[in-house]
Amino acid sequence: MEKLSVIASSPLFEMLSTAELHRLAELARARSFSAGEVIFEEGDLGDSLFVVVRGQVEVARRQPGGGMHSLTVLSPPEFFGEMGLIDKDFRSATVHAKTDVALLQLSAQDLREFRSTHGDGFTFIVVNIARSLSARLREANLRLASKA
Repeated sequence: MEKLSVIASSPLFEMLSTAELHRLAELARARSFSAGEVIFEEGDLGDSLFVVVRGQVEVARRQPGGGMHSLTVLSPPEFFGEMGLIDKDFRSATVHAKTDVALLQLSAQDLREFRSTHGDGFTFIVVNIARSLSARLREANLRLASKA
């Protein structure tokens, strides 16, 4: 897997310089999961974000009466897990591999290290996370309004 090309194609890393993209590629860890395998569970402590390289992941929440409710399916070059890095809270959903999947993982420690040498790039990542969360919130608002 060419980590640099994956990182450069992700909307999470828009506006970063070539040097910043290279550094993130050095920090990122390749991970793979088989179809059906859980990547993280709702309620786990969030300490990493993931970029989808190949395959699909499904994001779901537990239902009050049991079972899971699918929220979305993500494909390359989408990312997930960023909320835990922002609010340092527990995971709000379970993510599992819908197909065999390849991911890149960046931990909170990786991003702290990146911030220490690439402050502007770190700022762009935070702005890109905010854009993504804003888009997801707008989408959720539209879904809620259509049910009213």
